[in-house]
Amino acid sequence: MGKPLDYELINENVKKTAYAVRGELYLRASELQKEGKKIIFTNVGNPHALGQKPLTFPRQVVALCQAPFLLDDPNVGLLFPADAIARAKHYLALTSGGLGAYSDSRGIPGVRKEVAEFIERRDGYPTDPELIFLTDGASKGVMQMLNALIRNENDGILVPVPQYPLYSAAITLYGGSLVPYYLEEEANWGLDFNTIRQSIASARELLQFCFMENLALLADEVYQQNVYQDERPFVSARKVLFDMGPPLSKEVQLISFHTVSKGYWGECGQRGGYFEMTNLPPKTVDEIYKVASIALSPNVPGQIFMGLMVNPLKPGDISYLNTVNWFFHFLLYSKTILESLRKRAHIMTDGFNSCRNVVCNFTEGAMYSFPQIRLPARAIEAAKIAGKAPDVFYCLKLLEDTGISTVPGSGFGQKDGVFHLRTTILPAEEDMPAIMESFKKFNDSFMEQYEDYRGYSRM
Repeated sequence: MGKPLDYELINENVKKTAYAVRGELYLRASELQKEGKKIIFTNVGNPHALGQKPLTFPRQVVALCQAPFLLDDPNVGLLFPADAIARAKHYLALTSGGLGAYSDSRGIPGVRKEVAEFIERRDGYPTDPELIFLTDGASKGVMQMLNALIRNENDGILVPVPQYPLYSAAITLYGGSLVPYYLEEEANWGLDFNTIRQSIASARELLQFCFMENLALLADEVYQQNVYQDERPFVSARKVLFDMGPPLSKEVQLISFHTVSKGYWGECGQRGGYFEMTNLPPKTVDEIYKVASIALSPNVPGQIFMGLMVNPLKPGDISYLNTVNWFFHFLLYSKTILESLRKRAHIMTDGFNSCRNVVCNFTEGAMYSFPQIRLPARAIEAAKIAGKAPDVFYCLKLLEDTGISTVPGSGFGQKDGVFHLRTTILPAEEDMPAIMESFKKFNDSFMEQYEDYRGYSRM
């Protein structure tokens, strides 16, 4: 008989769980980095790790909250702007003893109220702060809701593919079944939308489907700031649902997620997030609160960051148009980040599409590119001999040759016989041309080695 924590005896769901973003490629990249090789980690949407500077005002506020004795220093006004000082005092007053004290397991009531006001401004419909839970990043909220939903392997979770590995990992961990539905690559990973009206119609169709089939909808809306096509702005699932009116707006169960990790904030390490529940019975909300209480409290600094994101600086605030330095200019710097991401999306898409046997849709939003790599038969056979999936084989070769750490498309789900990789668009704008040139050089060499003929195919 083995010991309880011997590998053979631990929970089978733990062993089945896979998370490609921190999988084989990431581990190999970490090994190479320890050996002295320069690695460009494009495997995860982690803006600050790739050089994005944090917004100044939120850091000033949280710094004062973390060190409240600074507020008593007569020289505090020389180091911090008056609006940062005022906001720090505001948040400290909302806590039960500063940032070192537990909050309510749902999050600080005053911050949840700020989230509710943000949602109402965005969607035009009021919401109840009691139905908003603050979490350690949106991922923790997703896991909380999947844990509440999944009873056994007979409970299926419909997931769009390609999918973020969080969903497949959490569904496996909790013993459920992932039911994939494939997005159309030829239609830019969606339906063939041509107008905003058609996009909204599709969202309505999804909600109608949930109503007819008695499904709950989990809306991952963490990239609502990351939109690079002005003609297709973000519209929340909640707004679409309420615009449709009864009976759907009164019946469809919807859980929406948001975070401070994405957009122009990029504060991944702060672990600030929330989820909002719509049309859930009060007893279910009580059960979710009970389970959240087991962990006592989401981290309090992350909650403050969430409050600052949903209640940002406004015209007239001192720090909004700080002219001392563009980096301290909240409006200019936030717009600069998003515009640079838009440019990087174009550079990366154009770079991939200039490569042999590579085709790539434009990154309309979020922080990633998902090019299709048309691997030659000889490369697929070589991967089989090496005991690797073909896209893993390609990505490992790319990593060893260039130091670019990506994620194989198989970690996100893809159709049989079709291969992709995923990379972020987050490397610095000035570094992007060299990175794409390095990729092109590798890809040309790889195709030269494994193709039986020259030239490249297109969709």
